[in-house]
Amino acid sequence: MTDAIKTKKSDDLIGWYNNVLIESGMMDFSAVKGFPVYRPYGYEIWERIVEYLNKRFRELGVKNAYFPLLIPESILSKESQHIKGFTPEVAWVTKGGDRDLDERLAIRPTSETIMYDSYSKWIKSYRDLPMLINQWNTVVRWETKETRLLLRGREVLWQEGHCVFETAKEADANAIAMTKIYRDVMEKILAVPVFYGMKSEAEKFPGAEKTYTVETATPNNFMIQSATSHNLGQNFSKAFEIKFIDRQNNWQYVYQTSWGISMRSIAAMVMVHGDDNGLVLPPAVAPIQVVIIPIVKDDKKKEKILVYALEIKKKLDAMGIRAHLDDRDDQSPGWKFHQYDLLGVPIRLDIGEREEGSRTVSAKLRFDGSKDTFEEKNLIEIADKLGDIQSQMFENARLSASKKVEEISDKAEFIRKLKKDEKIVKAAWCGREECEGKIKEETGAISRCIPLDNEKMISEKCVYCGEHAIYNAYFSHTY
Repeated sequence: MTDAIKTKKSDDLIGWYNNVLIESGMMDFSAVKGFPVYRPYGYEIWERIVEYLNKRFRELGVKNAYFPLLIPESILSKESQHIKGFTPEVAWVTKGGDRDLDERLAIRPTSETIMYDSYSKWIKSYRDLPMLINQWNTVVRWETKETRLLLRGREVLWQEGHCVFETAKEADANAIAMTKIYRDVMEKILAVPVFYGMKSEAEKFPGAEKTYTVETATPNNFMIQSATSHNLGQNFSKAFEIKFIDRQNNWQYVYQTSWGISMRSIAAMVMVHGDDNGLVLPPAVAPIQVVIIPIVKDDKKKEKILVYALEIKKKLDAMGIRAHLDDRDDQSPGWKFHQYDLLGVPIRLDIGEREEGSRTVSAKLRFDGSKDTFEEKNLIEIADKLGDIQSQMFENARLSASKKVEEISDKAEFIRKLKKDEKIVKAAWCGREECEGKIKEETGAISRCIPLDNEKMISEKCVYCGEHAIYNAYFSHTY
């Protein structure tokens, strides 16, 4: 354990997690409770996610735009289910300067209402459809629960897409397709396996017909909602009069979707991969993929070692590898080793007199501590090694997540394991809101995900109430 990390991950997951985020320079607290600071090292990880998602969104024809931060109360309240779901968390602006406003303005808790007010003006014909728009922004939700960096804050950095279609089939296909893109960013970029499926009626987005989700298992058998996608049906189009003339020259209400991923996805990555020495970053998102540490024991050899180290950096740069040469004199190599372990840099290259003389580099891999040697003429092997690390980190996390889940049919065992967080429990369930409420009251856990795959039922009866089961579902606590 590095000196910076005071708490063991196995002893206190959240204490360790906060310690790692702060000491690694990813995040900081601000003067306003619940409004975090995203420092450059953490924000660059977010930028990698943005780059990947923008590419995937553009492939589907999605365009980026930006809508106002402030929403008039009259517009926010048009969809009753939606506003009911957000009212306790809305922050309001009531003054402009020293003058009272004629109407309260909500600080954007989510953008459906302000965007759909514009959509109602823009959409008139089936020729205007589909309309596929995304925006990268922040939302404010005045959480009354304990706020936690990246996991639960009052200002959330995210993206939200809002699409409009002619048919219900197109809308549902879009909602599912976006969830699969989120699954890809979690698994292929963050190397975090997810559970993919649908939310229960009690847990779906206010105003949605269906909510699809990707959920991540944490080391303490909780689950984190990493991203969601919503089939809104015609609930918002009827509230906002978003209509079009169809191909038979009749007026119809449109079908809509909304979908988003937030910095909570990075929280999942930190929890899944980090260790007692700090971050362990997948190469795909690491701000520094390879750090080069010169080891100078004889000042007479210093210039040769530094020249060689710089040559190695330039060659890695030319291959598109994000390499950093730390040639500072004011810190020892040992201090640097601990620092870059804390930062989670995937590969560390040590270059001393021996390496300079043999035209090699000595490597240490962050994720498993293994060591290797690469010849200067074969540095391309380092790029291959980064790919191997990415794959192995995902596979290790996948195996770990699968061991956290247990299928249970006995009610007493179901309750006991959830209360003690011994497992993420998968069980047959009736799907009723009343049943879920009682489960939450007794265990503190809720349904996290209903698999979309056509699975064999674990039991014919609901594990909790004994009524006819219609789903298999995952249950756990969450943050």
